[in-house]
Amino acid sequence: MIAPQQLVEQILARATVDDTIVLVTDASEAALRWAGNSMTTNGLSTSRSWTVVSIVRDGDEAKVGIVTSASVDAADIDGVVRSAESAARAAGPASDAMPLLAATDTDPQWEETAAVTEIGAFEQLAQDLAMGFDGTDQLYGFAHHQLHTTWLGTSTGIRRRFVQPTGSVEINAKRGDASAWVGTSTKDFTDVPGTKMLEELSTRLGWASTRVELPAGRYETLLPPSAVADLMIYLMWTMEGRAAEEGHSALSAPGGTRIGERLSALPLTLTSDPAALGLEYAPFVATRSSSESVSVFDNGLDAGRVDWVREGSVHALAYPRAAAREFGAEVTVPGDNLILDAGGSLSLDQMVAETERGLLLTTLWYIREVDPATLLLTGLTRDGVYLVENGKVTGAVNNFRFNESPLDLLRRVSQAGATERTLPREWKDWFTRTAMPPLRIPDFHMSSVSQAS
Repeated sequence: MIAPQQLVEQILARATVDDTIVLVTDASEAALRWAGNSMTTNGLSTSRSWTVVSIVRDGDEAKVGIVTSASVDAADIDGVVRSAESAARAAGPASDAMPLLAATDTDPQWEETAAVTEIGAFEQLAQDLAMGFDGTDQLYGFAHHQLHTTWLGTSTGIRRRFVQPTGSVEINAKRGDASAWVGTSTKDFTDVPGTKMLEELSTRLGWASTRVELPAGRYETLLPPSAVADLMIYLMWTMEGRAAEEGHSALSAPGGTRIGERLSALPLTLTSDPAALGLEYAPFVATRSSSESVSVFDNGLDAGRVDWVREGSVHALAYPRAAAREFGAEVTVPGDNLILDAGGSLSLDQMVAETERGLLLTTLWYIREVDPATLLLTGLTRDGVYLVENGKVTGAVNNFRFNESPLDLLRRVSQAGATERTLPREWKDWFTRTAMPPLRIPDFHMSSVSQAS
């Protein structure tokens, strides 16, 4: 198989249009699955995906053609390049057209080979699970480790490389009719607290030995970090400058955007940071397509820390270079991690101990947007909703459908605990790297009772 660096250079050498961008990603993945207290499957895979972005210019206008291939045969290079160039010539003008960024110093890691994982990454987790398999609770779950090495090259001389590690573990436990879920994200599986996760599952299943039926309504509710992550991710996905400027989103305001508007009395700061310890992501733009928040013309652009919300106020929206120029805004690159912090120090258990009466959620599921203008979301609770009375969990209650807006939740949150790394339940296949605190919402809206388990 041709080396990725050589693939980049050969594509650029064969290009005949004004500008060309090449992205090559070599993926190494390991997976482990278990069901009914027994390991069922494990496996390793490697793959390659490469994309040619061809740009044809006519004055200030630019037309773009994009073709992606998974071929590892060098004989296919010409065909893919010609297809991308033909698509560019036939395309309409791109609304996000900009000059490509000029060459920077070649990444010192450019010539390195792809990073690889192995089944051995799961060794400690497998040992922890083996002890759990000896118990009476039925355990199901999945562990996934990915190392994606990406090389970015452009006809203007940019050469950049990054290795993105992504790992996750989900464990579902069942005892009778009760079920419970825990999950965590990780870079390399050296820090997965397998034994602690199993203990947490057992505790929650024990809580479910007492059942309480509650009607729909507004309840004081403790949202664990996982549930907070799912809600904040959706908020960040909507923080696009163009949509806000044009009045199409919940971040719009008369004559502009809601940047500077106070959302919360608490000093909540919602951040993306490529250098965040344990949650690192590529410190530059490497995208195969354009959207309202990122542009192929910005490939190679440095990506730094962004405070989407700072000290309780809306602070930033995503603007590619073209949108930033159009609206007179600062160029802002969306991030691939998300961290919410308010300086809290309490754990979720300590917040439970301070609760007179309320609900403790586990995870949220099947989240969908109801009203873009207010960012109203609906979804279901899943795998454990628990009643807290006088500082203790006294039983499990039925599941609910909820209706809430993340923006409105930030306004109403009355307490935030200590920020910790977590795994979103709903969005983990698209967004894994998060750190969130537990939040206390005094009146979380459970709109109806759900039969989901």
